[in-house]
Amino acid sequence: MKNLFLAGTLGLLIFSCSKKENTAEVASSDAAPVSAPAKSNLSGDQIIETLDCSGCHAVNERMIGPSYQEIAGKYSEKDIDLLASKIIEGGSGVWGGVPMAAHPQVSKEDAKKMVEYILSQKK
Repeated sequence: MKNLFLAGTLGLLIFSCSKKENTAEVASSDAAPVSAPAKSNLSGDQIIETLDCSGCHAVNERMIGPSYQEIAGKYSEKDIDLLASKIIEGGSGVWGGVPMAAHPQVSKEDAKKMVEYILSQKK
């Protein structure tokens, strides 16, 4: 009886997690305009401090994600646009199995400031 209950619960969980939501699609002409992320007047390290970056990254110590020094060692100034996009859109697979969360509230300009700060941590 217990196994039947567990199997039923597991099946319901799988079904509910795989079920697509019944959301109506909005025609592009009816959609509200999406505002662009606001650019700040903060430096790259100050922007990082306002976000959740320190929960996964540190300057010189690997945590959940790579340290800023590890990132700086792997990338260069030619990768600023790529890394800025990863901050905004999120990413996975480069440093392990834990994906980096997206930060869509960060403007491209601010993401570039963050990357410039990170790349300045090169040993």
